[in-house]
Amino acid sequence: MNQPLRIGLIGAGMVSRHHLIAWADIADQARVIAIADPSRENAARRADEFGISNIYADAEAMFAATELDAVDIAAPRQFHAPLVRLAAKRRLPVLCQKPLAPNLQQAIELAAEVKDQTRLMVHENWRFRGYYRDAAAWLREGRIGEVKQAQLTLLTSGVLPGPDGLRPALERQPFMRGEKRMLVAEVLIHHLDTLRMLLGPLRVTAAGLSRSYSEMAGEDGAVIQMKAESGATVTVFASFAAHGFPAAQVDRLDILGETGSIRLDGPQLTCAGASPAAKRYDLAVEYQGSYNRTIAHFVQSLCDNTPFETAPEDNIETLRLVEDCYRLSGWEA
Repeated sequence: MNQPLRIGLIGAGMVSRHHLIAWADIADQARVIAIADPSRENAARRADEFGISNIYADAEAMFAATELDAVDIAAPRQFHAPLVRLAAKRRLPVLCQKPLAPNLQQAIELAAEVKDQTRLMVHENWRFRGYYRDAAAWLREGRIGEVKQAQLTLLTSGVLPGPDGLRPALERQPFMRGEKRMLVAEVLIHHLDTLRMLLGPLRVTAAGLSRSYSEMAGEDGAVIQMKAESGATVTVFASFAAHGFPAAQVDRLDILGETGSIRLDGPQLTCAGASPAAKRYDLAVEYQGSYNRTIAHFVQSLCDNTPFETAPEDNIETLRLVEDCYRLSGWEA
């Protein structure tokens, strides 16, 4: 029997716990044997919870002291590119949290630089949620005919003060407050990627970005208009400062076709038309499940030497949409 792959995890912040749960789910195939993070407290907390004996202050130290088969990068976005380069020099396959780099041009340069050194996959997990996989299957089956239009809506009060005076989204992810590119680059990047997976190649035709909470560096509202290759019109309507809406992020999606429609309303996915269907999901299970499926896909593709679904070439097309949102909106001007 083959020994499990030896994985080094870089980053022990909030999101790393979801990574470690996913790795533990496939412990017979791959195991995290080392964690690197400049916060010894964070690294030790994760190591204690998941029974990992080796912790290091940085990736260099981990690479020097540990024999690894692959690397999982869950560090902040500004460190992604240098960490990918570091692992690629050692010919270690890399799973890197999104975004691959801070902007499109840097991502293109990074992908080209490491292409012949190692295998690289972007951890873009939103598209791996069960309801989106099922919606994609219904579209492939032709259940609603040719898609004519689609709208994805994400409305949350996350940056508004709750009854306790705290702003839930910023309590959960404090770094968002200082990100000059916030809503599109940090959150809607997932939705743009998922829409690409569902509807094929897209291009941004117009975008408007706004900020309601003045103490944030970046935008907390967005309206994005896109066009699919088929001619279908696609809209993203989102706000993190929507009064009267819950603080939790809940996706709503409507896809209208010639012969039917697909609707996602939080936990409920329905298909109307000649082949009706309905499914209900546990959103918490799907949240963790998307990490599990992403990491399982990474390992399976390594073992089978098959392409990654979210290889850099694919993810760069999502980053292109992100870049166009900022460019066409004039937000940074």
